[in-house]
Amino acid sequence: MERLVDTYLQTTVQLSGHGKREVRVLKRAFEQVREDEPSDQYGQGKTIRQFEEKMAHVLGKESAVFFPSGTMAQQIALRIWCDETGKKTVAYHPLCHLEIHEQDGLKELHHIEPILVGDENRLMTLEEIQALPDIACLLLELPQREIGGELPTFEELEAISEHCRDKGIYLHLDGARLFESLPYYEKEASEICALFDSVYVSFYKGIGGIAGAILAGPKAFCDTSKVWKRRYGGDLISLYPYILSSDYYYELRKEKMTEYRDEAVRLAARFNELDGVWTTPHIPVTNMFHLHFHGAKEEVGERIAGIQEKTGIGITGYLVEKEGYCSTEISIGDVYPEITSNQLDGLFRQLHAE
Repeated sequence: MERLVDTYLQTTVQLSGHGKREVRVLKRAFEQVREDEPSDQYGQGKTIRQFEEKMAHVLGKESAVFFPSGTMAQQIALRIWCDETGKKTVAYHPLCHLEIHEQDGLKELHHIEPILVGDENRLMTLEEIQALPDIACLLLELPQREIGGELPTFEELEAISEHCRDKGIYLHLDGARLFESLPYYEKEASEICALFDSVYVSFYKGIGGIAGAILAGPKAFCDTSKVWKRRYGGDLISLYPYILSSDYYYELRKEKMTEYRDEAVRLAARFNELDGVWTTPHIPVTNMFHLHFHGAKEEVGERIAGIQEKTGIGITGYLVEKEGYCSTEISIGDVYPEITSNQLDGLFRQLHAE
């Protein structure tokens, strides 16, 4: 698969993302920053305080804390809710980030046992949640990234929230891509977050910052999270490169999510017209979707690599092997509009020919 990676890196434009993660991403964010702008220090100072207050307001929560990573923030959030209830069990989707990408951090560091809810190929249902035993916290991911960015309806979210409150179950939002979900719900972030006791959002995914995350919720919850942040080593002496770039790219892209989603819908429709190619969801509900190709990974990878060489357009640099097919992820951002209609037509002529 080296050829697939190499050809992708050599393309001049790509279908996904905001562009290559080069140093200029940070330099651009700092262009308008005064040289005497004070740094934060160990979680204190104007730079971090103002951004935390701003995001608490955006998310409609009493308080917010900036973390260097979402992995750290979410493990801490679940630990706090477990301590609050005296229970050591939480629940989430089988393809939750904590389950498949964090080396069992929740279990090894906190001795918290997760219950996996529902089938990995679809969203969990209210009925499955209602059947759960007594747990400390339920985590919902909006959108569900590993199944193509699927989202439940707002009415389903309201019903889940009401059930959790009736049962004394804390409800945590993995909102890594929360802002990308807003066009689907046609609501403000605060309206969605009002259904949850705590919420995490990322600033390097759809927002395209360098790194960093916000964890928001009640003041007592956030104060406790700061203690855990220190225990985790998350209180770096300064986090301002992450904070300032997060703020810059949030302001730059927060109003573009509908545009990204609409482009994803149009692009997915073109892929679905090809033989042996399909998307999940069939009609995207956010700016992302999963793209599937019939055939073995090596064979499909060679075909895509050849198309990338001919067109200069990057489709993907990786494929995941499935049973009888392989998959990748497309996530529309600022780079996609740089592709002209003639270039895109040429890409699909090549895909049709293959």
